[in-house]
Order: sequence, then C-alpha cells, then structure tokens
Amino acid sequence: MKYVLVTGGVVSGLGKGVTASSIGVVLKACGLRVTSIKIDPYLNTDAGTMSPFEHGEVFVLDDGGEVDLDLGNYERFLDIKLTRDNNITTGKIYQFVIDKERRGDYLGKTVQVVPHITDAIQEWIERVALIPVDGREGPADVCVIELGGTIGDIESMPFIEALGQFSYRVGPGNFCLIHVSLVPVLNVVGEQKTKPTQHSVRGLRGLGLTPNILACRSALPLDDNVKAKLSQFCHVPLANIVTLYDVPNIWHIPLLLRDQKAHNAILRALNLQGKLREPMLEDWTKMVKICDSLHDPVRIAMVGKYTGLSDSYLSVLKALLHASVLCRRKLVVDWVTSTDLEDTTAQEAPDVHEAAWNLLKDADGVLVPGGFGDRGVQGKILAAKYARENNKPYLGICLGMQIAVIEFAQNVLNLQDANSTEFDPNTKNPCVIFMPEGSKTHMGGTMRLGSRRTYFSVKDCKSAKLYGNVAYVDERHRHRYEVNPDLVAKLERCGIAFVGKDESGRRMEIVELPSHPYYVGVQFHPEFKSRPGKPSAVFVGLIAASCGQLDVHLKSKGDNNLPQTKQNTRNGFPAKVCQNGHAKNLPNGAYYANGNGVHA
Repeated sequence: MKYVLVTGGVVSGLGKGVTASSIGVVLKACGLRVTSIKIDPYLNTDAGTMSPFEHGEVFVLDDGGEVDLDLGNYERFLDIKLTRDNNITTGKIYQFVIDKERRGDYLGKTVQVVPHITDAIQEWIERVALIPVDGREGPADVCVIELGGTIGDIESMPFIEALGQFSYRVGPGNFCLIHVSLVPVLNVVGEQKTKPTQHSVRGLRGLGLTPNILACRSALPLDDNVKAKLSQFCHVPLANIVTLYDVPNIWHIPLLLRDQKAHNAILRALNLQGKLREPMLEDWTKMVKICDSLHDPVRIAMVGKYTGLSDSYLSVLKALLHASVLCRRKLVVDWVTSTDLEDTTAQEAPDVHEAAWNLLKDADGVLVPGGFGDRGVQGKILAAKYARENNKPYLGICLGMQIAVIEFAQNVLNLQDANSTEFDPNTKNPCVIFMPEGSKTHMGGTMRLGSRRTYFSVKDCKSAKLYGNVAYVDERHRHRYEVNPDLVAKLERCGIAFVGKDESGRRMEIVELPSHPYYVGVQFHPEFKSRPGKPSAVFVGLIAASCGQLDVHLKSKGDNNLPQTKQNTRNGFPAKVCQNGHAKNLPNGAYYANGNGVHA
C-alpha cells in the first residue's frame, strides 16, 4: 500500500479536500486504484451533531456514517463509496482507546497519547486503507489521506506525531507528503510573498514531517523566481512545486496537476515512476470544456435557512451542477432565505421581503432542501404553495418533501392546523410524525441513516421514468420524522400521489402531484449519490422541467430504457434542444454554480 498525505498551512479553507480529490483523480487516471481517508482533529465523534453554519453540510454515506463534507468531494471526484471509518476524528480515536482500556487490553499500563493514541491512529489508517471502495475485490493501490486544519493546531498534534511515525515505519518509497500552502499577494507591494509558506514548512519539518511536494494556492500562477525561492528555503525540488491558482471551476484542478506533472513527482516519491501510463483524462477534459462553454441560464431558487454559507448545501449545489451540465444549461442559483418570505419580515423589513419574493417568482424552478428546527418553516411552506399554484417546477428534499405534504394538507384539504409534530407537538392533524425507532434524548447517530430501498408503487409516474423504469432505487437517508401513514389515503383522494414507498409500504419515500408539470418531493437525499457525468435523476427532472424540456428527456429515457445504476448521461438532450434557451438578465446576488462556490 502506498500513502499520500495532504496537509495544509497558513490558513484553513485553502481547498485541501479538492486538492486531495484531484490528486486521486490523476493517480486513478494513471491506472492506480485509489481510496481516501479524511482526518478531522475535532473531539466530536462524527459531524452529525454539528451545525451547517459551523462546519458546512453533513455528508451521509451508504453505511449511515455522518461525515465531513470532504468525503463527498472524494466520492464525487473518484466515483467511489466510502465507509464511516474513512473519516477519522479525535473523538473516535479516544473512544476506541478508552474502550480498550476499560476492557483491560493494556494490561495495567498507563495509557498515554504516545504510544497508545498514536498507535491507534496508525492501526486505524492501515485497517481502513485495505477496505475496497471502488466495487472491485482487494485493496486499493494508493490511499490519499487528508489531515484537516492547519499545521501547528494544538488538536492535530497527536495526528502529526502518529503520521511522522507512520512515514518512518512504511518507508520513504511508500509515503508522499504534499503540503498545501498560501502564497498571498499584498496589494501594497504587489508581489507574491513566500514567507508564510516558509514558516509553515519550517513548522512541519520541526514536527518530524518533510514535504515531498508543495501545492501553492494563489490567485495567479507562481513566478519562476518565487518558485526558486520556495525551493531554496523549503528544501523542495523545483519540479515538485505546483501552483493551484484560481480557475473557473474546481474540475480544472486535476488538469492543473497533470499539466504541471505533479503525478511524476508523486510517482517518484512512491517509487512508481516509469511503471504506469500517463494520466488519461480525456473524458474529464471534455466535461470541463462543456461546463465552461455553457451560456443559456437556468435559474433555481434555493429556499433554505442556512443560505448564508453555501457549503451548508454543497452536495445539493453539486447535484444541480451535474444535472445542468447534462442539460447543457448554465446553472444560476438564487439564494432565498426562507424567513424573508414570511409575513413577519414583510412588517419588519419590507424591502427584504419583496426582494425574496421577486427572486422566487423570477426563478425557473424551486428547490427546498433538508433542514432541522422550526425557523423559516413557514417561508418554505409559502414557497411550496407558490410553486404548486403557479405550475413552477418544484423539488423538495427530506424536509422539503414534508413541507410539500404539510402545505397540501393545509391549503387543499383545508386542515388549517396540519403540521409536523417537530414544529407543533400538539397539532390535531399531524401530517408528519416522529419515527417509532427514533430517540428524543440522544442526537448523534439516532436518525434513519444511510442507504435504504424505495419501491415504486406507481410505474408510470415521472420519478419512475426519470430513474429508468426500474422497480426500486437505493438512496441515502437522514431524517427523524416521516409522513404520517394514517393520513396518506386522505391526501391521495385529494390529488397528491405517494409513488415511492419502503418495503413495508408504510413509509412514504416519493410524493408527486400528477397534475403539475413537475412537483416532486423525496424523503431521501439524492444529492449524496450524484456524480459528474452521472447526475441524480430527480435533479435532472427539476432542471429539465425548469428548461421546459422534461417531456423530451422522459421520452429519451423511455427510448433508452436505461437502468438507474448505469445511466448513460451522454444520451441527454439533443444539441438543438440544449441550445434553444434564452438568456435572462441576472440580478445582483445570483450564484453562478461554476464549481468553486464563489458568489458573483
């Protein structure tokens, strides 16, 4: 097993996760099998109880693991399925060691950070690296490890010590360290400054780790004299210094690494040079060119409560981007804070209220993502009502699906107090109820989590057609509440259809409004399994409906009759259909989903 460690210096948020993912893409293109591990030095056992404002979205794996969002980057870039153990946290390691101590495994020894914690970290890495994640038998060839945070953080010290020991133990031909650092430009001086990177590398070397490669983040490519200076002061060969400068979208990063021969430097460090082919990234290059060439916009109103941080909905944004590229449209996401749609905001800040409603009305489609808590729920209900009454394409995910059911019960069934028991425990008409197996005393890992099967009960519904007319689909879940099965018959008599259910037939998984052009809610989170080139079916449905081309797409799906697990995404819309959209004026504050999460 070969190991590639990615660390970061100077500041956080440099894009270590995207860098690690891109390194995996390039090594995979060279013919290697790749797996990934993310180390998060926080004390939480996992990311499940962390606020999206605090740490971005919580990514959910097939096995139900609630993990850091960077594992989502790994899965999307490498098209792999990771496990909960691929995310190592301080909490997990300490819990593992303390459990061993309570069992008496240490035979009366004093349990210490060195060697017991550091040994546990190394054992965990070696064990998890052997788990196949690409659907093939046997372990991968290379494990890419990302260490979260920055060098010098107190909480990461045990991991630094463990990885220093680990690099010595596996040997120099099996370990490659890539240090991601910032090379800023001060406006006053106007030149690229190397001192922050020098100090970062000095700190890293002082902790027992020597970088093989420097990946320098900067606005523009590094000047030759700057590279020479970094090489001299950081003791890194000139050929092993690569620039990760700003690009239109993150799909460019593997191409940057390839063009700067980063793979040669990695393969040299791993004693693999000359044994593998040059990276074959032709399909990846085509995908990047298509994404960069899109001009005709499709505008989606994202109605949520965490709109202040785009990383809170990272996988949703990526799934929208994947679907938009398939439909040959430039994605523009209008962020609509759900509380801004409510009547209380109209009284307190009428301008904000009006602006939010204008964004909603001008959008081509509406998406209400998942969430927890009652803040902003009324605004989401108003958004669902507007989409339903005005034939605007709507996709509700998890809470967004429950919102669609609540709104329908309130305004079509005239059950004015219809609600979820999450928001109103005393409602006389509970549309959404707490799951029987849930826990109200413990928050972490107590939801319905991971991959579960949904069976289509209506064969000719839009969702079934989008998935390729399969009998069932496996999608990932993360929720504590579900649609009240006792109210389903009453709801369906009034025109809404629950077209997807679990194996028991009691849990509602997919809801549609047959009379609507596209009004779909799903209890699962389809965004977690969307991939570049293999977009999620219901996201494609939303984008296609928002472009006015859903019927064309459904017909192409019917003609191809493709299974859900092997969608041939090259058979999307014909070029003449993809290019017939008309550009609209884009308001200030619109989000161009160009892959790098930058607001424009």
